[in-house]
Amino acid sequence: MATRTVAEQRRQSREEYDAFLDACPSRKLLERLSDKWVSLILVALADGEQRYSELARSVAGVSPKMLTQTLRNLERDGFVIRSIIPTVPIRVDYQLTPLGRSLLPVVSAIKSWAEGHMDEVQVARDHYDIATEQNLFR
Repeated sequence: MATRTVAEQRRQSREEYDAFLDACPSRKLLERLSDKWVSLILVALADGEQRYSELARSVAGVSPKMLTQTLRNLERDGFVIRSIIPTVPIRVDYQLTPLGRSLLPVVSAIKSWAEGHMDEVQVARDHYDIATEQNLFR
């Protein structure tokens, strides 16, 4: 059996990633990326560095706990950089990494698509709900 270098092992692992397989790490990444807070936070950071409080105001409805948790996960995955500025009070800023910027067109497109097609989705939902309701009462 031939010994492979670490780079060769990484390359083979990359070629073997298949999100349809339960144990594939890319599935966990897709799970993370499909979170609504992840998409909204990434898009909120598109215009540049923001303080924690600015992000909290930009992303309406996110709890402080969920914002902190999501930012930590984004930092761990390499999408966001957290900078601590030693002032009084301490200032914490967040910005996208190059990896985070590379994801921005995808999440921005999904956000725009959702906003642009919401009327059609709502009509479909209404039709479905009416049809389902009529079948329940027959």
